[in-house]
Amino acid sequence: MPKPDQGGGAGKRELVDEDIKKLLEGFADRTADGLPPADIDADVARGRRALRRIKRRRRVTGVLCVAAVSAAVLAIGNQVKWWNNGTSEVATGEAEKTAGPTPSPTANGETMSMFATGAAVELVANKQTWNTIGCSLAPKNWTPETPIAANRVVLTPPTVRTADTTAKLVIEAAPQARSLMSVRVTDSGGKAYHFGTLDGRTAAQVKLADRWLLVEVPAHSQDWNDDLLRRFLASCTVN
Repeated sequence: MPKPDQGGGAGKRELVDEDIKKLLEGFADRTADGLPPADIDADVARGRRALRRIKRRRRVTGVLCVAAVSAAVLAIGNQVKWWNNGTSEVATGEAEKTAGPTPSPTANGETMSMFATGAAVELVANKQTWNTIGCSLAPKNWTPETPIAANRVVLTPPTVRTADTTAKLVIEAAPQARSLMSVRVTDSGGKAYHFGTLDGRTAAQVKLADRWLLVEVPAHSQDWNDDLLRRFLASCTVN
């Protein structure tokens, strides 16, 4: 049996490979010829526009993130403020419940009181004599007008700078009781204290022996209440 020609087989294979290569190159050329020509400038412009859109989206996203954070901070701040207000209201309520007169002893053992309704009025020991009317307690720093009449004393508050008597405390002794409006009576220490209004001013009176002692509070004053007036009248005598 004759042996195959080794050199001839190799040549045939080279020819086949070359044909396949040419065929593939022709196919590639025909395929490329069917495509439109490339527009490099248009591609660059489209790339730039796409880049700008990406940047704008990033900026919008950043603004939305900042807005979301700000809203969260405001919400938390309002919540904290609400809780603080609630605490303040509770604290104020407790203060109002405990507010009241502050009693303290005087020189003669009686009790004086200070009421913080408006400008505070504090009853302190009185060492002055007011003609026929004598009171062991008097409003602190209130001064009597001079000369003092026999049956009438006018006390001026420290903040008053007027000659108008209606802005002052008037103490008057008389044989007859005055007619008060909106009268309410309180019994204490064997005496009946009458509270009401006289000519539109808060007033109180009590009978001492055979005379009545009347006290008229400064007009429009909210510093005196029934208990304060009763304590003041209880410390007075009429000679």
